[in-house]
Amino acid sequence: MTQRALIAGVGMIPFTKPGQSESYDRMGERSVRLALEDASLDFSLLQQAYVGYVYGDSTCGQKALYRIGMTGIPIVNVNNNCASGSSALFLARQAIECGVADCVLALGFEQMRPGALVAAFEDRPPPMEKFINLSDELIPVRDVPLALRFFGAAGKSHMDKYGSTIEHQAKIRAKASRHAAKNPLAIFRDELTPERVLQSPTLWPGVMTRLMACPPTCGSAAAVLVSEDFARRHAVTDTVRVVAQAMTTDFPSTFGARDMMQVVGYDMAKEAGRRVYEAAAIGPDAVDVVELHDCFTHNEMITYEALGLCPEGGAAKFIDDGDNTYGGKVVTNPSGGLLSKGHPLGATGLAQCYELTQQLRGRAQDRQVENARIALQHNLGLGGACVVTLYEARATNGRGHTGRRRV
Repeated sequence: MTQRALIAGVGMIPFTKPGQSESYDRMGERSVRLALEDASLDFSLLQQAYVGYVYGDSTCGQKALYRIGMTGIPIVNVNNNCASGSSALFLARQAIECGVADCVLALGFEQMRPGALVAAFEDRPPPMEKFINLSDELIPVRDVPLALRFFGAAGKSHMDKYGSTIEHQAKIRAKASRHAAKNPLAIFRDELTPERVLQSPTLWPGVMTRLMACPPTCGSAAAVLVSEDFARRHAVTDTVRVVAQAMTTDFPSTFGARDMMQVVGYDMAKEAGRRVYEAAAIGPDAVDVVELHDCFTHNEMITYEALGLCPEGGAAKFIDDGDNTYGGKVVTNPSGGLLSKGHPLGATGLAQCYELTQQLRGRAQDRQVENARIALQHNLGLGGACVVTLYEARATNGRGHTGRRRV
C-alpha cells in the first residue's frame, strides 16, 4: 500500500544579499544539518537525496552533501527554474509514497549574483524562447528586465480585466513586510506602508515600483521526509503529513490565450491546486495558512484567484478586506514571502516547506497562525513548472482540531 510521506525535520538558514553569503556548499551543509537535528536523525539513515538549484554547475548537490558524509546514496540534482526546491520535494515525496525509500532528503540552495536574472548560455536556443517571442508581441515595454516585463504585464492584464490597481500591489507588499518583521530568517524586516511602496522608484508607470519585486538572494533550506513505518521504527513523532501534491507544466493556453496571466503560469497553478483539493477531498476554504510564490506582488494577486482563495476577479476585494492576513480568511505568506524573506531560487520551495511545517507544529512564534491545521504551498518556475503541496498537522503533535474538515 502507498505510504504517506511525513516531514520529519526541516532546516533553514537566514537569507542574505548576494556577496554576503557563504558558498553554496557551505549553506547547503548548514541547512541539512539543521534538518537532521530537527528530525533527531543521523545522516547515515538517508537513502536518497534530491537537490534543487538553478545557478551552478552539475553535481553541486554532491559537493554540498559530501561535506557531511559520503554514504554512496543516490543524489539527484534538479533544475526547474524557481520551482527547483519544490521539484526536489516532489521527487522525495514520490520516492516515499512509491516505497522505493523511507528516509529521503530534499535540499535547495542558491548562491546568486546582484541584479536581474540572466541566461548562462548564449550560444544555443533559450528554453524561454517561445515565452519571450509572445511577450514581445503582447507587451509594449522593452526597457525593463524580462521577469519584470512578464509579471508586470500579468498584473496589468488583471487590472485591465478586473479593475485592480497599483494600490492593491502596494498593499500586498506592505502586508509582506509586516509579516517579515516577525521572521528572524527574513532578509528584509523593515515594515513598509503602502505609501512608501508607491513612492519607491518606478519601474513601469502605473504598474510597478521597485519594492513590488523580490530581491536576488542567497540561502538554503532542507527537509527530511520519512514514511510512516520509518517514523514508528525510529520514534520520530513531531511530523507533518503531506496530504496531497501535484506538479504541472504548461498547457496550450499558456500561449493560446494570448494573455500574460497565462504566460506566467495562472493555468498551471489553477490545475495543480484543483488536483490537490480533489485528492484531499477538501476545498480552498479549509486552508488555514498559505505560502505562495510572490516573486512580484502581481503574481501573489493573480495566484489568490488561481488557487481558489477568492473568486476570479475577486483579488482586489480580498486584499481590501484584509482576508490575506491575520484576522482574515487565510494568512498568506506569514514568512514575509519572497518579497521580504528573499528568493534564493533553488531554496525557495524548501523555505516555504520550512515555514509551513513550523506553522503546523505551532512553533512559528510571533508569526504563528492560530490553530493552523491545514497548509498550502505554491511554488512556480517559468518555462515552466508549478508545484502545489497540501500539508496537515498530525494528531501526534498534541493540538486540538479547529473544526474544519479533516483530510
